[in-house]
Amino acid sequence: MSEAQNENTQPKPTFLNFSFFKVDPKWRWLNELGRDEAAKEFATLIEVANTKMKVRTYTTLGLREDADFMVWMISDTVEKTQVLASKIYSTVFGKYVEPSYVFLSAARSSIYSSKITPGFMTDEQPMKYVVVYPFVKTRDWYLLPFEERKRMMEEHIVVGRKFPQIRLNTSYSFGLDDQDFMLAFETPDLMAFQDLIMQLRETQVSRYIARDTPMIPCVNKPIDEIIKSLG
Repeated sequence: MSEAQNENTQPKPTFLNFSFFKVDPKWRWLNELGRDEAAKEFATLIEVANTKMKVRTYTTLGLREDADFMVWMISDTVEKTQVLASKIYSTVFGKYVEPSYVFLSAARSSIYSSKITPGFMTDEQPMKYVVVYPFVKTRDWYLLPFEERKRMMEEHIVVGRKFPQIRLNTSYSFGLDDQDFMLAFETPDLMAFQDLIMQLRETQVSRYIARDTPMIPCVNKPIDEIIKSLG
């Protein structure tokens, strides 16, 4: 059985788009009234988009040099995410931003455990932090017998269960983007997440990791607060 194979049933199509943006320094030279009106316009856009799909906003200000905020879109079509991206650039604030990363993925059932439900597939409220990163396994991993991979993944899952406060959001990018998976760990405690990653490094699966960067910590905030924090 291959990693990309379907189980008997798969969830209805769900696409995830993680769009990171960098703000032009010229934004800070706009007068205060103009910035306030632009923030309201952008917040209204996000509010309306949330009636058609799930849209979450996060600040990365001061945490990365290459991104200031992130818009996480969860939709039943990629076209809806394109519409939002287009409307972002048509706003006043959108004229001052450039994309720094865009990651695309889709929801699929895990072939290793039927008990894992990604957080984005539930009605749970977003946690304070999410750490987002692309994940690529070596080609050797996919050439291993399925039972051997399953055994190693079970060890991986056992480690994850030691941290019930951390919510896993795994999605699949095969054929859609450059990575194999997109990982998004939600947590109320960044130190607990660091402990999890340190323990996962000691599992057998870690032998088969080709890339898991950039690893981007994000803080959940309303978009108008994010924009106001940008100066």
